[in-house]
Amino acid sequence: MFALIWGAVRARTAQVLTILVLTALAAAVAAAGPWYAYASINRAAASDVAAAPAEQRTVSVQQIADLDGDPRAAIAGLTSTVQGQLPLPQVDPVTGLALPMTVNAGGGVTVMSVAYRDEFCANVRLDGPCPASPGQTAISVAAAQQLGLGLGDKLTLRFSPNARPVDLTVVARYSYTDPGGPYWSNALFEAGRGLDPAFTPLDTFRLEPLWEPTVTFDLTVPERLLRGDGGFRLGRVLREADARIAASGLRLVNATGPLLAAIDRDREEIRLGVVIAMVQTLALTWFAIGLAGRYTGRDRRGDAALLKLRGSTRSAILRLVWGQHLLPLTAGALIGLPLGWLLARGLAGPVSSAVQQREALLLSLAAVGAVLLGGLVVLAAVEAVALRRPVADLLRQAGPGRGDWRAGLADLLLLTIAAAAVYQARSSAPDSGLALAAPGLVALAVALVLARLLGRVADRGGSAAMRSGRLRLGLTSVQVSRQPGSDRVFALIVVAVALFATTLGLALGDSRARVTRSAAELGADRVVPVQAPNRTALLNAVRRADPEGDEAMAVVVDRVSVPPVLAVDSSRLAAVARWQPGYGPAGLLAAATAESPGPPPTAAITGDRLTLRLRNEGRDPAAVGLSLQHEGTGAPVQVRFGTLRPGEQTLTAPVTGCARPPGCRLLRWQLSSPVEPNGNVPPALPGSAIIVRSLDQANPSAALLGRTELGDLARWRPGTAGAELDIAAVDGGLRIARDRNFAGNPDIGIQVYAVDSALPPPVLLTGTPPVDWRFGEPSLTSFGGQPLPVRVAGVTGVLPVLGRDGVLADLDTARRIAGDANAPGQFQVWLAPGAGAGVIDALRGAGLIVGEAETVARRSDRLAEQAPAAIARFGLIAGGVGLLLAAATIGVAGAVDRRSRLDQLRALRLQGLPLKAAVGTAYAGTWVLIVTGLLAGLLAAAVANPLARVAVRGFTDGWNVLPPPGALGWAALGLAGLIAVVVLGLVGWLSVLPLVRGLRGRVGAR
Repeated sequence: MFALIWGAVRARTAQVLTILVLTALAAAVAAAGPWYAYASINRAAASDVAAAPAEQRTVSVQQIADLDGDPRAAIAGLTSTVQGQLPLPQVDPVTGLALPMTVNAGGGVTVMSVAYRDEFCANVRLDGPCPASPGQTAISVAAAQQLGLGLGDKLTLRFSPNARPVDLTVVARYSYTDPGGPYWSNALFEAGRGLDPAFTPLDTFRLEPLWEPTVTFDLTVPERLLRGDGGFRLGRVLREADARIAASGLRLVNATGPLLAAIDRDREEIRLGVVIAMVQTLALTWFAIGLAGRYTGRDRRGDAALLKLRGSTRSAILRLVWGQHLLPLTAGALIGLPLGWLLARGLAGPVSSAVQQREALLLSLAAVGAVLLGGLVVLAAVEAVALRRPVADLLRQAGPGRGDWRAGLADLLLLTIAAAAVYQARSSAPDSGLALAAPGLVALAVALVLARLLGRVADRGGSAAMRSGRLRLGLTSVQVSRQPGSDRVFALIVVAVALFATTLGLALGDSRARVTRSAAELGADRVVPVQAPNRTALLNAVRRADPEGDEAMAVVVDRVSVPPVLAVDSSRLAAVARWQPGYGPAGLLAAATAESPGPPPTAAITGDRLTLRLRNEGRDPAAVGLSLQHEGTGAPVQVRFGTLRPGEQTLTAPVTGCARPPGCRLLRWQLSSPVEPNGNVPPALPGSAIIVRSLDQANPSAALLGRTELGDLARWRPGTAGAELDIAAVDGGLRIARDRNFAGNPDIGIQVYAVDSALPPPVLLTGTPPVDWRFGEPSLTSFGGQPLPVRVAGVTGVLPVLGRDGVLADLDTARRIAGDANAPGQFQVWLAPGAGAGVIDALRGAGLIVGEAETVARRSDRLAEQAPAAIARFGLIAGGVGLLLAAATIGVAGAVDRRSRLDQLRALRLQGLPLKAAVGTAYAGTWVLIVTGLLAGLLAAAVANPLARVAVRGFTDGWNVLPPPGALGWAALGLAGLIAVVVLGLVGWLSVLPLVRGLRGRVGAR
C-alpha cells in the first residue's frame, strides 16, 4: 500500500504541492495565532502601563499620625505595618510626611504644605544646597516668586492664622525633573490650588506645630503584576489588603482600577479577535482544500475505477486516497508550524514568560492539528462522494454538472445563516455569535448568488456568441459554464477578496483613528511640557522664542476647574494647532477676544516710588496697598502705603522689582485693616471707605492714574467670591468702601481689581454646562481662584485635549484678569509641524525648563500596541493569507485542466481555429473568473460594510471623543483591488502560461 501511495504522490507532484502549500499557509496562521496573541497581550499591557498616569501605577498607604516629636518612629511604624499587610514586592518604597499650612502671599493667605520625602534632592533640580539641617527648606521657583523669597530668606508658615508660626530658612529653590513620574504621583505633595510644598529634612518635624502630618508609604507596582503574569490578580489582592489595612487604622490609596480594567479589556479583545481571524482562515482553507481535492480527484478517478474493477473494497480504496493526501497535509502542517512562530515573532515580538510560552506552544499544536484534521475530513468527504459513483462515471473524462438539488439546498442554508448574522450584527448584540462572522457570511452570500448568475449568463451568452460567430467569447463562455467547480472557485475568489478588502480597510481605518485620537489628545503635532514660574513668564518666553507667531504657542491645561479649561494664546491658535473640523472655526476665539478688547491698560510702572493721593472717609484704622505684576517675568510686587489717617492725604511707598523693562502693571487695590504683626492682612472694618484721587511714580516721574482713569468704572471691578468691597466713581476719583450691611461677615474681600482686558472674557464651550451655569451666569475659577463670570462666545462639539467637556479660553486674557496667583494648570508649548529644532533651544534660552516632547506619531505608535491595532494587524495577515489561498486554488485549477484544455484547443486548431483566438481563449477562461471574482469581491465588501455594520474597533479605554473613520473607503477598496489583481493575476498568468506555450509550440512544430 505504501508503494502505491508513494507512486501516486510522485506521479501527481503538482497536485500534491498545491495541497501542501494550502495546508502550510493555513497552518502558519493557526500556529501564529497563540504566539501572536500572547505577545500582543504583553505589548498592549506594556503600552497601557506606559500611557497610564503615574498615580495608576502606584499604591499609597497613608496615616494621620501624632509624631510626639519622633518622626522617624512614625515612618518606621507605618513601614512595618505595611510590610506585614500589603503582599506586594516592596522594592524602593518612598516614604514621606506632609502637613498643609498657610502662608501670606500677595496680601492674602494661601495654602502651602511642609513636606519631607525620601530622595527628594535626587528628583529635583536645585539652585542651592540640599536641605540637610532641621529648619532648612527648599521651595519651588514658582513659590519663591509668589512669596518674594530668595536664598537665605525666612519662610513663615502657620497651621491657622493665629497658630504658632514655623520659621524655615530657604536654602534652595527647586524645579521638577520628571513631574509626571511615579515619584510625584502622590497628591499630598502637589500644589493643588495653593503653592508647591516646602521640602525640609525629616528632623524638622520634631517641631511641635508639625506633629500631626500625614505619613505616607508609596509603592510603584511592578509591571508584571499589573499585566497579571502567572495568573496574578492584582485587583483582588489589593481589595483584600484594603480591608486588612483599614482595620489597622490606615488608608490605602489605590488608583490602579482603570489601568487594570484596560489591561483586561485588551487581553479579552485580542484573544477574541485572533480567534475570529483564525476561524475565518481555517474555513477558507478547508474550502480551498476541498476544491483542490475535487479538481485533483479527476486524475484519481481512473485509479479508483481500476481498483473497483479488480475487486478492491471501498475502505482499501479510501485508504489509498487518504494516503495520498496525508503526506502533503502533514508536510504542510510541519512547515507551517515554525513559519507561524516566525510570523508571530516578526509581527508582535517574543513571548517572554515561560508559562505563556508553554501555553502558546500547546495551543499552536492544537490549532495546527485542527488544520490537519479538518483538511483530512474535507478531503475524505470529497473522495467518499466520488467513490460512490459507478465505474462508468469514474472512467468518463467529462465531469458532472455544476451541481444538483443538494448544492442548491446548501446554498440556501448558507444564505439563511448569512441573513441571521446580519440581523444579529444590526441588533443589540453586535459583538457575539454569528455577528462576529457577519462580514464573511455576507460576502459568501453575495458570492453564491453571483456564482449562479455568472453560470446562467455564461450559458446564455456562450450560445449567442457561438451562433453569431464570436468564437473567442463563445469558447470562453462555454468553458466558464461547463467547467465543473468553476462556480466554487469564483465563490472562493469573491469571499477571499471581500475579506481582504475588509481587513485592509479596518487596518487603514485603525491607523487613521489612532492618528486622529493622538492629534485630539495633544492638540498639535508636537507638545512640549515646560516649567515656568507663572503664566506670564510662559507667555512671554514663547513669544520671545517665536516672535513671528507661526511655530510655537503657550498653553495651560487646567483639569481641576469645573469645567476643565484649555487656555491658549488665541492669536497663534490657527497657525500652530492641529485643528480639526469638529472643533469649529479655528479663529472664533481670537475673533471674539479682539471684538471686546476691554479698556486700555494703565501706564507701565517703572519707577522706584509711588505717590498716592486719597481721602479716607472712615473712622476706624485702615490700610491701603497695591498688588503689581512684572509684565516680563510675572513676578508679584506688593506695595504697602501704611495706615491711613482721616481726611485728605498724600502717601508714598517704595517699589522694588519694576525698573526692568517692560515694567509692572497694576493688578488690584487692597483696602484692609492694618497689617498684623504676624503678617496677616485682616479685612477692613465696616464703614471703611477711601476715595483714590491720583497715583504717580517717581524715577522716572510720570502720572499713572488721574481723573480719567479713576473715574471710569469700566476700568475697575470688585472681587467675585461673595461679599466684596463696593466701588463707585465720585468727583473724578475711585471710591472703595466696605458696606456696613456686611458687618457680621469676617470673610469679606479686601481687593478691587484693575480691568484691562475683555470682561467677561469670551470662551468656547463644549459638553453639558455645569449645573451652576443653568441657574446663574457662567463663571470659572481657573482665572485666579475666584469664580469669574465668562461669556460663551460659541459652542462646539469637541475641543482639543479636553474632548467633550471643557472650555477654550484666551491665555493672555486669563492672566491679565486676576494675575497668576492660585492659577492651576499644566504648562505646555505647542509646536507647529514646521517648527525646527531651534525653537526648543530658543525656549530654553527664554528661561523655560523644557521636558521631553510628545508627538502625534509617537502617541499613535503607542496606541498601535493596544488591542484594536493588534487585532487589525492579525486580521490583515489572515486576509492576505485568504487571498493567497484563492490564488493557490486558481493555480491548481489551471494545472489540473491544462491537459484536457490543451487537447481541446489543439483539436479546434486542426478544425481551423486561429492561433490568436486559441491563445485568447486560453487566457480568457482564467481571467474571466479572476476579474469577475475580484469585482464581485469588492462589491461584496462594499455591501457587507453597511449591512453587517462593519466598523473600526473602538479603543479599549472607551475613548470616543471623535467619530471613528469609515471602515471601507474608496482608498481601501482601490488598494485592495490593486493588490488582488497583482496576486491573482500573476498566479493566473503563470497557470495559463504552459497551456499557451503548448499551443504555440505545436504550431511551430507544424
